[in-house]
Amino acid sequence: MTKTVLHIDASARIQGSVSRDLSARIVTRLNGDSVVRRDLSQPLPQVTEDWIAANFTPADQRTNGQNAALALSDDLVSELADADTIVIGLPIYNFAIPASLKAWIDLIARAGLSFEYSDTGPRGLLTGKRAIIAFVSGGTQLGSDLDFASDYIRHMLGFVGITEVEFVAADQMAIDPETALTAANAAVERIAA
Repeated sequence: MTKTVLHIDASARIQGSVSRDLSARIVTRLNGDSVVRRDLSQPLPQVTEDWIAANFTPADQRTNGQNAALALSDDLVSELADADTIVIGLPIYNFAIPASLKAWIDLIARAGLSFEYSDTGPRGLLTGKRAIIAFVSGGTQLGSDLDFASDYIRHMLGFVGITEVEFVAADQMAIDPETALTAANAAVERIAA
């Protein structure tokens, strides 16, 4: 059984969001002991010059202001580090991930916390985790040449060490919503806790 689930929703739509519905159903299916919820419809701050300066200052040399600048990022990395399974509701906006999810990625990709540099290149530090992505699109087919989201999210999760990534797709909803939802619902039912 999954112990801790980090449930992230990236849809700007609160009501009627297929990605929110699918991600919630996946979380229920996992039957975790604890669920930490992160709703990205409440905007995260963008990386700024002050944030970058704080991030590249050794932790023992940071000012109070620099620690404050990194506090949310530290919390987001901790949420990710503490989770056994990460469930992301991923709507496709203009063939890619929403800006809110990109902001989350920018805040969790931290050298020394979520990855480190080695002689062979970057190495993810958040290993031993599973990610399930509820991929929802109007017209973009998962894995198609026009899908700039799935490879990116798989790459960035792998970059921080999360290599077990699976997708539940309700893609091409604008073309054939009934078939897309039927396939996604069947995929949810096949998910093993």
